[in-house]
Amino acid sequence: MKRRTLLAGLTAGLVLATPVLAHRGHAGLTVVEIDPGTGAVTVSHRFAAHDVEPALVTVAPDAQPTLDDPAAVAALEDHLDRRFRLEVDGTRIDLDHAATDMAGDNIRVDYAGSGPSGVAVRLVRVDLDFFPGVHDDQEQQVNIRVSGVTRTVVFRPGSVAQTVTFAG
Repeated sequence: MKRRTLLAGLTAGLVLATPVLAHRGHAGLTVVEIDPGTGAVTVSHRFAAHDVEPALVTVAPDAQPTLDDPAAVAALEDHLDRRFRLEVDGTRIDLDHAATDMAGDNIRVDYAGSGPSGVAVRLVRVDLDFFPGVHDDQEQQVNIRVSGVTRTVVFRPGSVAQTVTFAG
């Protein structure tokens, strides 16, 4: 009987600890899609709300540090826009906020812009520095898609701009 009680207690402890173990770091995903024919560029930044909300203290100092505050969300959108830089074949791409979707713990902030059209994309340069000084282990994976080909780069605090090459 003691053995069953001990086993049940250990099992319950493991089940309760699993969500904590599942999220050890702070990470996000950015997807960049470039259509060489039209020049259309879309950028989608995805985060967990529980990673973003602590950053709102510095990102939105005049708002409540919660995604329930529209002023904090607007400051987040502005922060992402200012701290994400994209060049296609040496041309800086200006992005405009397109949409923000918050569902549960998931946040997706989309931007759109345009670059050179009708020419092959050869070099894409990405630079970002989201939430400086907030999470020392913040990692942002960036997937760049051009004509069905995806290249991936990863940014951590202090990372420099990275350039990926496409065959064109």
